Amino acid sequence: MQRIGIVDTTFSRVDMGSFAEDELKKMGTGFKVIRRTVPGVKDLPVEAKKLIEEERCDIVIALGMPGGKPIDKQCAHEASLGLIYAQLMTNKHIIEVFVHEDEAKDERELAWLAERRAREHAQNAYYLLFNPDKLRKLAGTGQRQGFDDVGPVGVRGYRH
Repeated sequence: MQRIGIVDTTFSRVDMGSFAEDELKKMGTGFKVIRRTVPGVKDLPVEAKKLIEEERCDIVIALGMPGGKPIDKQCAHEASLGLIYAQLMTNKHIIEVFVHEDEAKDERELAWLAERRAREHAQNAYYLLFNPDKLRKLAGTGQRQGFDDVGPVGVRGYRH
């Protein structure tokens, strides 16, 4: 049985992990979800790596909500690098799902964005494990997790 790890943070202002878990349950069966919660985004890489190595997860969804200040952006960048390193060290996907507090115009939109992004990335994790051809068919279509998709750029007949 496949294992999908979910790790979220107490720093987040929205329970993104529950949305991801709920979305996975809607996707199907044949997998087990293992969930952990850590204090902040810089704690995500080690917990994601532990889910892969100690809990034998096949993929991990790492969810966080960095603040909007410059130091928060720096911490998010450091956490992203840590997640990339953990992927390379384990040879497993870790889907980073960050929602920055300054991405939304107000708290209502922030909550909406966090839920939508968590759910859409949970779908991506599921497809990576169980139906990678679904993602292949979406290549070049301008998919965005959270806000509306932007669509492809029409390049037919383009000459340089």
